[in-house]
Amino acid sequence: MADIAPCASKQLAPHLITSALLIMINCNYHNVVNRTASVLTLIALAIGLFLAVGEKVSAHEGPPYPVLVDKMIGPCVVSVWTDPDVGVGTFLIVLDPPKGGTLPEDVTVEIGVRPVSGRLPETRYKTWREGYGSGTHLKGEVQFDAQERWLTRIFLNSSRGGGEAAFEVEATPPGYGRWDLLLYLFPFLGVGFLWLKAFLRGRKRNKAAPRTSHS
Repeated sequence: MADIAPCASKQLAPHLITSALLIMINCNYHNVVNRTASVLTLIALAIGLFLAVGEKVSAHEGPPYPVLVDKMIGPCVVSVWTDPDVGVGTFLIVLDPPKGGTLPEDVTVEIGVRPVSGRLPETRYKTWREGYGSGTHLKGEVQFDAQERWLTRIFLNSSRGGGEAAFEVEATPPGYGRWDLLLYLFPFLGVGFLWLKAFLRGRKRNKAAPRTSHS
């Protein structure tokens, strides 16, 4: 159940927001004051869901992030970025030569992953070259079958030597991270802002209008 709950909450969040919006508009359509109050309530609900879902996926959200920076492994300076989604996790590896040196032409890199819990043995995956930027760029994809922490090892081999480096990543379900949810909420927040602006403008006109007395 622990692995299912975060996924469910992230799938339900947009539907809860949409339902709340429709209910509030239908119930208060004929009352400007109540409608404005409903919009403010919706905004508060959106912010709350934004923060709540963000806490559940705080281990990773958004684009790939660095897990290893300028680490000397064998004859190469290695940096690693990862996007560790449950299912297929992606690793981007950048190899640079040391100052005054060159990269070996036959360098290869493998990625080894296993759960920190030890429930599975380590599995190794090959990487392939990506043709952009300076230095040597490699990409690798690994299988994460559950949301948990994974021990990850980078194995570098070449005719001029090799080595390895280790670190941990936490695999998280893809989609509806904090920034994904924020993008989803943007239209609703925009509608709320426009309604509030119109309401305040109407109040200002009412105050400025001359009052007539009845004898």
